[in-house]
Amino acid sequence: MIHSMTAFARESLATEQGNLTLELRSVNHRYLDCHFKIPDSLRELEGRFREQASKSLSRGKLDCLLRLQQQGDTAAGPLVIDEARLGEVLKAANLVARHSASTQPLDPLQVLQFPGVCASRADSEEVLQSAAAKLFAKALDTLKENRAREGEKLAALILERLDQVEAEVASTRERLPALLKQQRDRVIARIEDLDLEADPARLEQELVYMAQKADVDEELDRLDTHIQEVRRTLKKGGPCGRRLDFLMQEFNREANTLSSKSTASSTTASAVELKVLIEQMREQIQNIE
Repeated sequence: MIHSMTAFARESLATEQGNLTLELRSVNHRYLDCHFKIPDSLRELEGRFREQASKSLSRGKLDCLLRLQQQGDTAAGPLVIDEARLGEVLKAANLVARHSASTQPLDPLQVLQFPGVCASRADSEEVLQSAAAKLFAKALDTLKENRAREGEKLAALILERLDQVEAEVASTRERLPALLKQQRDRVIARIEDLDLEADPARLEQELVYMAQKADVDEELDRLDTHIQEVRRTLKKGGPCGRRLDFLMQEFNREANTLSSKSTASSTTASAVELKVLIEQMREQIQNIE
């Protein structure tokens, strides 16, 4: 399957700590380049997110925005008291009181502040990180699906242009024998108009030389080969943007040679049309992974 590098995904998740919203946006890039904007409480997840992205994506500039929106009393969160821990603390406090001359009563707030007695769920980083990790995985899957759908459209556009390139090459090939004969007849007619005595052997030699210079069969054959290779690459799928971009360079090289060897306006027009189609394909290929 062909994947585009341009896509967007947005996922949300309600947690006891607040609402998590994660946005992933990717555009074309020479390699995989990830940027993250994450709340400080979840900052340590960046390495994990980067690793997940590198396993799923090959190329593209990826921007990740993760927001945590706390509502009402969610920021404080309900207290959870560990009764077993509380019993141990009170038992120890009573033991100390029996051996102490102080008669000051035990302060409940100080007991609550003792480590392990109570905790705020809003401060439970482990729970929040787990929810954020699941949200990122879901958003990444959505992004991949969107990139695949966009890639399918790009492949269809490229194949459409490729059909036009193939038709243009076939049309040029069909016209080539007539154009070579026309060129030969024009030279002979010009000599006859000038009433010159030409050495038949030398004339034939020059005509052959001119035909060789104007012969573009080799360029047309290579264009046919490149057409087949682009189709094969698109059918194979996977990360193939760089290969397709290289093939577009080869297409351009053959189109330029075809233009330079042109001896007729029709061939020049075909070369120009080929360049236009090749550029249209290249623009689409810039977004392929």
